[in-house]
Amino acid sequence: MALLEFIDLGGYRCLSVEQCREAGRKLAEAYRLNDPFPHIIIDELFDPELLRRVVDEFPDNAQRPCFLRDQERLKFQIRPDECSGAVTRALFAELNATAFLAFLSEMTGIEGLIADPYFAGAGLHETKKGGHLSIHADFPCHEAMRLDRRLNLLIYLNDDWEEGFGGALELWDRKMQCRRKSISPSMARAVIFSTERDTFHGHPEPLACPEGRSRRSIATYYYTAPVVSGAPIGRTTDFRPRPGSADKRDWRVMLHHLKADWVPPVLQRWLNG
Repeated sequence: MALLEFIDLGGYRCLSVEQCREAGRKLAEAYRLNDPFPHIIIDELFDPELLRRVVDEFPDNAQRPCFLRDQERLKFQIRPDECSGAVTRALFAELNATAFLAFLSEMTGIEGLIADPYFAGAGLHETKKGGHLSIHADFPCHEAMRLDRRLNLLIYLNDDWEEGFGGALELWDRKMQCRRKSISPSMARAVIFSTERDTFHGHPEPLACPEGRSRRSIATYYYTAPVVSGAPIGRTTDFRPRPGSADKRDWRVMLHHLKADWVPPVLQRWLNG
């Protein structure tokens, strides 16, 4: 049985605020105490049959551009407004609505969560055979809304996913010394985790799935208003190599972060206009 059930309002299905609050409260302690950083793994957060309808509506990416750099390869992302499926768009609307925000807030203890109507970097994700996403900490600020990123939600859409296909989500310790969790991207499995400068994660090994298969997921991100006024520090996605691996560091990002960390904030605000 799914953790969160939808209520049918005669054509539109939505989540209940009270049900979401109660479910979030029950998971709060487990979420906050999990290692290597606050997170939770939930099998069947939503009904798998609902998610299979999202799979049926999944857009064809044959003509879309994808990421092709060393740190992020053969990955596609599609915003909800680029999807024609009614079930898909309604689900994303509920992931950004009051009830689901209440679930997240009760579970994480983060008040004032703000959903992203622009879906920056979020939406439907797909990685093809041979693709990967290197270990990284996510971009910390929403440029358009000037908000601090606080939470990631990933929901996997892969029926009959075998271990040999690869694609497991890896959670690494905050010092990037070792992998602490490996999470298979199986159908209806959700992973929710806090995002900070050292919450490192990814699926770094090239996918070994058969031709015609891919790693699919839903991704949404959640924010809060910054505590300090002024322009946010200009950091971006921070990829990190695993010890003893052939992973490549993005030196342009390193130089960008050196500037962000060492140039005084007052000068950064002046440079950013």
